[in-house]
Amino acid sequence: MPGVVVVGDLATDVVVLLGGAPAPGSDRPAVIRSHGGGAGANVAVHLATLGVPVTLAGCVGDDAAGTARVAELAAAGVLPAVRTVPGAATGTVVSLVEPGGQRSMLADRGANLALTAADVPVPAGGGHLHLSGYTLFAPGPRAAALAALAAARSAGCTVSVDPASTGPLAAHGVERWLADTAGATLVLPNADEARLLTGCADPAAAARALAARHPVAVVTLGADGALWADAARLVHRPAHPAAVVDTTGAGDAFAAGLLAAWLAAPDGDPSAALDAGLAQAATVVARPGAR
Repeated sequence: MPGVVVVGDLATDVVVLLGGAPAPGSDRPAVIRSHGGGAGANVAVHLATLGVPVTLAGCVGDDAAGTARVAELAAAGVLPAVRTVPGAATGTVVSLVEPGGQRSMLADRGANLALTAADVPVPAGGGHLHLSGYTLFAPGPRAAALAALAAARSAGCTVSVDPASTGPLAAHGVERWLADTAGATLVLPNADEARLLTGCADPAAAARALAARHPVAVVTLGADGALWADAARLVHRPAHPAAVVDTTGAGDAFAAGLLAAWLAAPDGDPSAALDAGLAQAATVVARPGAR
């Protein structure tokens, strides 16, 4: 299987499982846990657990959190290509999870914003680059992301890109993002991101529209599963049953499961790749945290 370079954030996730009714000005019960997180790191860890050789390119601060996050990567089997940024704090994301699993994110990206092109190794020929869309949304990491995309294409690598989140994607600009990622082999939006990128209300129509720009578009549909679109077909697979506790990191887990299956059999049945992604996502939503 070809090796993968993942470019994206490495952070501490503080997951807050909210309980009870809202209580403005007072207290609301919650269960609070800290875990390793960051969209790029999540994908890398899941890939490693699935047996894919993977390197994460990212940055941490010169603090205890950064040391812990890098140690977690290594323990999971990820090769860390992670630079420590003097004077910076490691990124932190607070995930507020409502009963039923829906979450809202509060992000302090910290040292992740210091990523440069020199921090990103080029995948070996025949390898794969996975780019977290968050790297395109701020000036420093944006230059690194664009350089990584260009280098990977020049090396003959396949490329996947996750648009990341509708809020920063809209602020960045749809046409700008589409131009940035024109050379990607696979794009991996959720349904809301696919609608934003295409203007199509129907996720199937949005998947087809994205597949007219890229060889493959894979659109996740939450509880309704996922779609695969390419020039020849549109394939839907239902979600795997799961008692949803926390949806934090579900998209990262899906991306890793799908990529592991696709990289092992790029000409295989898209249904198998979708099912692999959905199975990985189902394991994540059943417990707190992105991993």
